Amino acid sequence: MRIAGYSIFAIILIAGAAAAGASASPADAWSADERALIASMSITMLGPIPTDPSNRVADDSRAARLGHQLFFDKRLSSNGEISCASCHDPARGFQDGMALAKGVGTTDRRTMPIASGAWSPWQFWDGRKDSQWAQALGPLESAVEHGGTRTQYARVITAHYRQSFEEVFGRLPALPDLPAEAGPVADAVASAAWRALPSSTQDDITGIYVNIGKAIAAYERVLRHGVTRFDRFADSLASTGREPSGLLSAEEKAGLRLFVGKAQCANCHNGPRLTDDFFHNTGVPAAAALPADAGRAKGAELVQADEFNCLSRWSDSPKAACTELAFMVAGGVEMDRAFKTPSLRDVAERAPYMHAGQLADLDAVIAHYDRAPKSPSGRSELRRLRLRTEERAQLIAFLRVLSAPLDAPKAMLEAPR
Repeated sequence: MRIAGYSIFAIILIAGAAAAGASASPADAWSADERALIASMSITMLGPIPTDPSNRVADDSRAARLGHQLFFDKRLSSNGEISCASCHDPARGFQDGMALAKGVGTTDRRTMPIASGAWSPWQFWDGRKDSQWAQALGPLESAVEHGGTRTQYARVITAHYRQSFEEVFGRLPALPDLPAEAGPVADAVASAAWRALPSSTQDDITGIYVNIGKAIAAYERVLRHGVTRFDRFADSLASTGREPSGLLSAEEKAGLRLFVGKAQCANCHNGPRLTDDFFHNTGVPAAAALPADAGRAKGAELVQADEFNCLSRWSDSPKAACTELAFMVAGGVEMDRAFKTPSLRDVAERAPYMHAGQLADLDAVIAHYDRAPKSPSGRSELRRLRLRTEERAQLIAFLRVLSAPLDAPKAMLEAPR
C-alpha cells in the first residue's frame, strides 16, 4: 500500500529514523530504526523485476535483442543522426551530461536515467507516461527529439527488421504505397497525410509503432543498477548489527547519518532505488528562457489522456491490472511544479541536476535544499536544514558512494555489432 508515493514500510522507517536522529549516538552506533531504514535502501532488497501486464513481450529475450538494436538505430529519426542512445548514452550511464536534452532540436528538460526504470510506475519528469514502452514512443514523434513519423518507422522495420520483428510480434501487415512521412505529429504536412489514410491503415501502422516501443522497453528492463560500497555496508550492518570496517570512511558514514536523519533526504529518496517514485515541489528555480513548467500538474492530465496508457487499446493489460493509473493522485494546484523524484543511484556521475539542469553540481544541490527557497509557482515542500559547512561536505561524500557499474550483460551496454 502507498500513501502519497510512500510505502507504509518506508513511512514507519523514516519516522523512526527521524526520532532516533533527535538524540546523539556514538559515531559507530546505529539505532534499530536507523539500521532498518539503511537496510531497506540496499539494492539487494530490490527483489524480482515487476511484471508489466501492458507489454506481453516485456520479458521476451528476443524482444530485448530487437529492442537493443532499435535503441541504437539512428534511422529512427528524421535526420538519420539521432537514436535513443544519443541522449541515453551507455558511456555516461544512459544519460547525456547536458542541462537540456538535444535531439534534432533542443528539449525543455534534462535527460532522465533509465536503469531499473521497470520498477517505476511513472516515466518522465512529469509522469506523463505510465510504462517504459509508452515512454519510448514519445521521443520518436517529438519534433525536437527524434522528429520522425509512424510511416517512416514502419518503413524502417519492414526494410531492416522484418525477420526479427515477425519472430516476436507476428507477421507484418502489407502496407503498399505509404506516404514517406505521415503521423499524428506537429508537422502540418505529415499530419494531413496521416488523416488521409484509412483508419484500418492507421491502425496497422500504429501497431508497428507500438511494438517498436514494447521491444525497446524489453531491452531497457535489462539495465539494472549494480551493487555499491553503500549496499555492501548496508547489508553487513543489517546482518551483524555492527558497522563493517573499511567500506565507508568516517566522512561517508557521517553523510549517511545525515541522509537518514537531519538532512531528511530519505523522506523522498528511500527504498532500494533511492526514490519514492512520487512528485514533489522542491522550490527548484525556473530555467532561464524556457516556458513555465507545471510539472505533475500537467503530466497527470497527459497520462490520463495518453493514447498509449495502460487502459488504452494498445495495452496488453487487463483493465483490472491498471491500478496505478486508476488510483493515481490527481494533478491540480497541489501538484503545480512538482517533479518526479529521480533515483540517487549513480547521482555523482550525472551533473547537472534537476528537471532542466538548473543546478550545476552536488554542492549547488545541497545548498539549494539547505536554503529551501520559495518555489517559482506552487508551494515548495522544503524547510531550511541549517547544515554546517562540514555537514554539506559529508552529505556529498556519501552521495559519491552511490555509484557502481550497471548490472547488465556487457553486450547490452554497448552498441550492437
